[in-house]
Amino acid sequence: MYKNQFDKDNNIYDGYMFWGQCNYLIEQYALKTALKLADGDDIQKIYFDEYNFKECSNFLSQSSLFSSSNILFVKTAKKIPKKEVDSLISICNTNPDSHVIFCCIGEVDYKTMTKSFTKKTSSCDIVFYNPYDNEAIQILNTIASEKQLQIDINALQYLYTMHQKNLSLCVNDLEKLNILDKPIDTTIVNTQCFGMGAINLDQFFLKLFGGQNIEHELYLLLEEGMNEIALITQTTSFIQQLFNINTYLKLNGDLNIIEIWGYNLPKQIAQSRANIAIKFPTKELNNMLSYFLNLELELKTKNNLDANSYTQACFRKFSATLR
Repeated sequence: MYKNQFDKDNNIYDGYMFWGQCNYLIEQYALKTALKLADGDDIQKIYFDEYNFKECSNFLSQSSLFSSSNILFVKTAKKIPKKEVDSLISICNTNPDSHVIFCCIGEVDYKTMTKSFTKKTSSCDIVFYNPYDNEAIQILNTIASEKQLQIDINALQYLYTMHQKNLSLCVNDLEKLNILDKPIDTTIVNTQCFGMGAINLDQFFLKLFGGQNIEHELYLLLEEGMNEIALITQTTSFIQQLFNINTYLKLNGDLNIIEIWGYNLPKQIAQSRANIAIKFPTKELNNMLSYFLNLELELKTKNNLDANSYTQACFRKFSATLR
């Protein structure tokens, strides 16, 4: 079923599977469901490589001595064999104390697992798609309100765009911003959240597209744990921004932050990006975009590549063409 159907469904199932595109919503719904079935102390949480079929079977098969429920919460980033899933659900069907919840995250094709979750076995699968932008901003706004964090909508939109519409990263940053104990605007978001450790990603892009040497910054970004694909997708997003600015300036002449981005940016950030955007003709920006999209495709399809070294080499090669 879909998220909106599950929101209206008051049935209690023996087995649940949460999966789809949005890891944040998958984890939140899985945890809320577990807590709806039992207190936190009665939930047995199994994460990733901790999963062991025999141990899970034994847990679900036992009688609950000190509580009314045995809740098994399995968080996984890979498919679990159908035979094992069927068996765990079957145990829950025969033991009224037990329920199993699968929290399936990551870019994995979990669709075959869903065949185990049917009305006949008193189980269901719930698929989550990435929310629309307005819905995502509302989710972040609600979380901020719960934390009593004063942050304006423009700052939330900027944060969401910055993190490539990844709700989990945004929520993590709301935790960090809350520590500041002051109202948050886009300028604070930019200085506090756009950095990857010691390196500010926005400044990295300004140096890269400004034709400056990026050797040290590139090394630190990847050594501090930034995923190669994430860096590439952030780069393509930046190029798309340059393209939008370039096109808008050609058509209108003046820089209008709201019309280009849809929300306010710190003026110095908008102006610095505009200064870079006007340097490149449209064709060159298209070539840049193709370069990084092809790089992303290579990393995802070629198994024998050293992703870190190859990514660094390709960024150096690209940087050299701009000097």
